[in-house]
Amino acid sequence: MRRRLAAIAVAVVALAVLAPDAALAHGISGREDLPIPRWLFSWAAAVVLVVSFVALATLWPRPRLEHAPERRVLRVPAALEVVCGALGVAAFAFVVYAGFAGTQSATANLAPTVVFVVFWVGIPFVTLLLGDVFAAFSPWRATARAAGWLAARVGARPPAPLAYPERLGHWPAAVGILAFAWVELGYVNRDDPSTLAVLALLYAAAQLVGISLYGVDAWTQRADAFGAAFGLYARLAPLHWRERALFVRAPLSGAPRLLAGAGTAALLAALLGTTSFDGFSNTELWSGGNGLAVWLQQRFVDLGLSAEAGLELAVAVGLVAMVAFVWAIFRLGIEGMRSVAGGLDPEQLVHRFVHTLIPIAFAYLAAHYFSLLAYNGQAMVYLVSDPLGNGSDFFGTASRSIDYSVISSNGIWYVQVAALVAGHACGLTLAHDRALVVFPRARQAARSQYWMLAVMVGFTCLGLWLLSAAA
Repeated sequence: MRRRLAAIAVAVVALAVLAPDAALAHGISGREDLPIPRWLFSWAAAVVLVVSFVALATLWPRPRLEHAPERRVLRVPAALEVVCGALGVAAFAFVVYAGFAGTQSATANLAPTVVFVVFWVGIPFVTLLLGDVFAAFSPWRATARAAGWLAARVGARPPAPLAYPERLGHWPAAVGILAFAWVELGYVNRDDPSTLAVLALLYAAAQLVGISLYGVDAWTQRADAFGAAFGLYARLAPLHWRERALFVRAPLSGAPRLLAGAGTAALLAALLGTTSFDGFSNTELWSGGNGLAVWLQQRFVDLGLSAEAGLELAVAVGLVAMVAFVWAIFRLGIEGMRSVAGGLDPEQLVHRFVHTLIPIAFAYLAAHYFSLLAYNGQAMVYLVSDPLGNGSDFFGTASRSIDYSVISSNGIWYVQVAALVAGHACGLTLAHDRALVVFPRARQAARSQYWMLAVMVGFTCLGLWLLSAAA
């Protein structure tokens, strides 16, 4: 057993070190003064993952996260739920109003920064610490619950919600994440505040229709792209909100409780793949003069489309391809685990192990968007004082600017690498813990994780390559 562990460790270290070094050979713009040699990051990432694997195989003989206990610490009054929902609705309404009524400059109007920085990046970071806060502030969830309360007060009896189709599962949420990523990365008018306001209203209307058909919880937890995505990240948090009560639990222990079904793997692949494509789109391989974007765009132009439409479709193809690539890496690990113990259904294994992708998805988001949050997030200081960009100064901060010295480029690089390594180590921990439940013997469980270690190393290599090549 120890000899096999050693052999696997050597092979994985070689793979992890060679692949990132090849990527880092492209050079890291603005990071030439790193106090630690670049190759050392590759070694560090490989060593951490291998040490984690060996430690888990030898020191983690039984599952500890599968049924980790929760402890209730306080009750939440119903009034707080109402206040949070009202704040969410008010914030949504004001962002939409700013999009329509304010200046149409992307940097002077509040709406683009709120949508792409505060909402898309900021909420996941808060969620990792405080649990699923979006569920409390979700404007469409609050609106639907308020409508139900008013209907009950006036004696109306709306029809009972339909049963949510199990075959749909998380598929609507996965499609929603892909659509949002395309708007962010490929849509030409993505920075236009009024366009964002229209898209926000259309999305909210679709959510209210879905809720009216299938109920608040069934729809928002599985079909709402953002509710489902933030709900997955919340499973990593030490705090858990349930039935107006706050529970404390071990970090990561919420992930094994995920009841995966149709589209759950697709949703996580979409979260990973779209973030990966965001980094990939800044590389020479994609955006260079002879890159894939130019080649794909020309193919669509040859079909009679405009250059603008051709580029938008090229991004759509790139997004789907990257999501498929991420899914293929994970599925390779599943097939490897299946080879350890024949007879296991591959789809069942996917459902049993897909929660291991949650910390990796968050790690990719943290690594890729940390600088955006650290720098562009500061814009909220002056945007809240002049949200419409019309010269107002409600709080006396409209003249402020972004301080790019708040963290150095080296500091950002350290945060990015640390996030990637920690996320993959957490994914490996979740996979080992689940393997001890799925496989009858601890030795068999450890053998099955050779493949999951390779998957984690593969995702680490991809993440490091994207960070270095994009820079």
